[in-house]
Amino acid sequence: MRVGVPQEIKKNEHRIGLTPTAVREYVAHGHTVLVQTGAGEGAGFTDAEYKLAGAKIAPDAKTVFADSDMIVKVKEPQKVEWEMLREDQILYTYLHLAPDPEQTKGLLASKCAAIAYETVTDRNGGLPLLAPMSEVAGRIAVFSAAETLLKHNGGMGLLFCGVPGVAPARVAVLGGGVVGFNAARMALGLGAEVVVLERSIPRMREIDELTDGRVITRYSSINAIEEEIIKADVVIGAVLVHGAAAPKLVKREHLKQMKNGSVLVDVAIDQGGCFETSKPTTHEDPTYEIDGVVHYCVANMPGAAPRTSSEALNNATLPFGLALADHGLDALKKDPHLARGLNVLGGQITYPAVAEAMGMEWSDPYGVWEK
Repeated sequence: MRVGVPQEIKKNEHRIGLTPTAVREYVAHGHTVLVQTGAGEGAGFTDAEYKLAGAKIAPDAKTVFADSDMIVKVKEPQKVEWEMLREDQILYTYLHLAPDPEQTKGLLASKCAAIAYETVTDRNGGLPLLAPMSEVAGRIAVFSAAETLLKHNGGMGLLFCGVPGVAPARVAVLGGGVVGFNAARMALGLGAEVVVLERSIPRMREIDELTDGRVITRYSSINAIEEEIIKADVVIGAVLVHGAAAPKLVKREHLKQMKNGSVLVDVAIDQGGCFETSKPTTHEDPTYEIDGVVHYCVANMPGAAPRTSSEALNNATLPFGLALADHGLDALKKDPHLARGLNVLGGQITYPAVAEAMGMEWSDPYGVWEK
């Protein structure tokens, strides 16, 4: 198969769909890999490294899309990219379609087979291709919150870790999944007081055990959320509903009850955000203020560490990507977990939560969903 890797064009995005190490694996499987010139430079990978791994270098994205059977990316395709997709192509990348009707319509019009990293599952019901970026995002969220709390960045002027005699920041983490746990552990390590709000009692027990009881866990009720965000200096939104838009847990009216200069970090922004007042921001201009509360809603937080993020992502995506390259869409027949990654095929939505968000019908070509 001809596998294409274009340069990411979303603002401040420097990750790369395939690292040279991954390219070498594809080539070893007998595939041709076409990498757009300069595509890896943002993550520290040169064209020379890609050539050494066996890739061919293409002069532009148009060539990559035209000459490839499968496109491997990181972020969701932008308009100029989905217009280059065609019916006989596989797109393998993050999509986050539920809050993005424009992209959904663009992919439907292309009739490509669009496979989303974030909806591929594993035997335990986890999301193995989302997990590595969730780990990175959860940790970066804490660094970003600590910086934003400083006065010159718009925060209340609080030192995240405190000093002897002065209390550290209190951090409320909404959601105890991969993002939430990594954020909690990082915040705890930096000296903050941390509370995680979660609905899974077994998960709360696990967090309690893993942190030796140093992280406070609370059942995520409406009352608990309202109580904790009022006490918090930092609130990290880490809520995920598989493939669907994130629920709005913090409302506009809550902001006036929060501390002036407190910080909201919405890691769920790719899925529409879990704060009612969230809107996507960039690394160049990451924050804005509403009712005295600073919002940090960068839509590609792991893009701040593109080298680490690209390598971690490729470690997870490589086995599934090789299966697609080796067998084409027949790989979905062999692996129902990979088949759950299919969001769009032949002009039809194939993921229930996306269809629900769009108010559209959906199909189940590989029989992986119960209707």
